[in-house]
Amino acid sequence: MHYLLRNGRLIDPLKRRDEEVDIHIADGRIERMGKGLSVPHAQVVELKGKVVAPGFIDMHVHLREPGFEYKETILTGCTAAAAGGFTAVCCMPNTNPPIDDESVVRLIREKARAALDGLVDVYPVAAVTKGRKGEHLAPLAELAAAGAIAFSDDGEPVHDGEILRRALEYASMFGRPLIQHAQDMPMTKGGAMNEGFTATRLGIPGMPPAAEDSMVARDIQIAKYTRGKYHVAHMSTAGATAMVRAAKAEGLNVTCEVTPHHIALTDDAVSSFDTNTKMNPPLRTQEDVDALRKGLKDGTIDVIATDHAPHSFDEKQVEFQTAPFGIVGLETALGLVITELVNKGVLTLSQMIEKMSTNPRRILGLPEIRIEEGQNANLTIFDPDAEWIVDTGAFKSRSKNSPFGGRPLTGKPVGIVNNGEAYWV
Repeated sequence: MHYLLRNGRLIDPLKRRDEEVDIHIADGRIERMGKGLSVPHAQVVELKGKVVAPGFIDMHVHLREPGFEYKETILTGCTAAAAGGFTAVCCMPNTNPPIDDESVVRLIREKARAALDGLVDVYPVAAVTKGRKGEHLAPLAELAAAGAIAFSDDGEPVHDGEILRRALEYASMFGRPLIQHAQDMPMTKGGAMNEGFTATRLGIPGMPPAAEDSMVARDIQIAKYTRGKYHVAHMSTAGATAMVRAAKAEGLNVTCEVTPHHIALTDDAVSSFDTNTKMNPPLRTQEDVDALRKGLKDGTIDVIATDHAPHSFDEKQVEFQTAPFGIVGLETALGLVITELVNKGVLTLSQMIEKMSTNPRRILGLPEIRIEEGQNANLTIFDPDAEWIVDTGAFKSRSKNSPFGGRPLTGKPVGIVNNGEAYWV
């Protein structure tokens, strides 16, 4: 690999850099940086008007392997990630078998190293409890030693307060965050969308926002008591946002993420009865969307993550209430974030990069990406002005379950560079 990236706009929040620069990359390392570089025999990639950023990481992805390869595999998931501009993903543990044993962690890491020649880094998130059943702690020490980057029973919350307490205590010994799917399950039993006016009008059983708020409130108190690293996954309500803001003001080690679909859509989208508008947590009200956008703007919300959840065509082609929750998101994330947040003045490009690269790495305890001479190149390159229309049929993901098909977006990946490999979209 021998590239000269010419005239790219380098935006590096860590170094507070925003300038046009040439970058010479050879054998995966940044050899030279400057203006007007001339490098014989290098492949020149003209990037005028394009942004070069530290590699994006999606800290909430379902790769489905092992066990559900008909939905997604590590290879197809990594290809979708590369096409979406991500150099790294964190894969959640609701596989079959779940990631509750060190052998599964090793399997995923080995398969990831073989996928696309290791272009996309894959960091397994291991289960908090055995079988994700919420009854007994998984062997957290062994899982961390095998390479688990965090712990979560995602898809299921850690309901038992005592188990959550012990998990936070043990996870903190290894510097790992606990990622909570905040949902009081009895309150949402049988629900298929946000509880409110739209659900009543459509005759669909609802899932009240209080189910999320009450669990976040409890968890913050346990996190305060244990001083553990607590992270709220796919936060969706105004109430939870306010509680996280208060916890941060108190100095607690509490962080959170939001998905692009929860800031781009409201529960009105369910009026179409399109099962691709069914996700968990559900799409909420405009009031919640406004609160999430405010939380992104003021720094309450640390991370934008996709909750990429592939399902087959047949699984989604059923009645709304019986369809599985979840949508794919890796290949639409950047366009949605630029269209809905950057172009509407909620975030600057630098703040967007922080929430898609810098902050998730800090939360996960991963090394920061240094865009300097002599460092390994880990870069996401995108065109913030490119206009395109979402074509789900062109997705690299094995599944196509997205509510954004046909939607015009602004902002598109150009390519990624990582681990001595490159992928151009």
